[in-house]
Amino acid sequence: MRRKGEPQMTHIIVEGCLGEVYAACVDVCPVECIHPGDYKNEKFMIINPEVCIDCGVCLPECPIGAIKGSADEDPAWAKINAELAPTFKDHPKVTPRAPNDPPHKPTNKLVK
Repeated sequence: MRRKGEPQMTHIIVEGCLGEVYAACVDVCPVECIHPGDYKNEKFMIINPEVCIDCGVCLPECPIGAIKGSADEDPAWAKINAELAPTFKDHPKVTPRAPNDPPHKPTNKLVK
């Protein structure tokens, strides 16, 4: 967890989630910082960096590995998560997909 005064190094959701939205991460998040919405005309999820407490419980939940443990792992997608957070945060939750459901996109593979 981040201490007061430390730089914000929240988890992020990256391109692999675009068009997939397994959403199992939503059910385990203790601070409800993961939100759905549309990005580039596809369903997507973001992690709100203002709310994320860096607990890590979401990481193993994504069956395609689309959650990264630090914004440093993909600064471009970290910026996208932060930019979309204000508009995504009030969207209703989505129903999770089965974790063994094959990915919609051929570039994604199940990692679980």
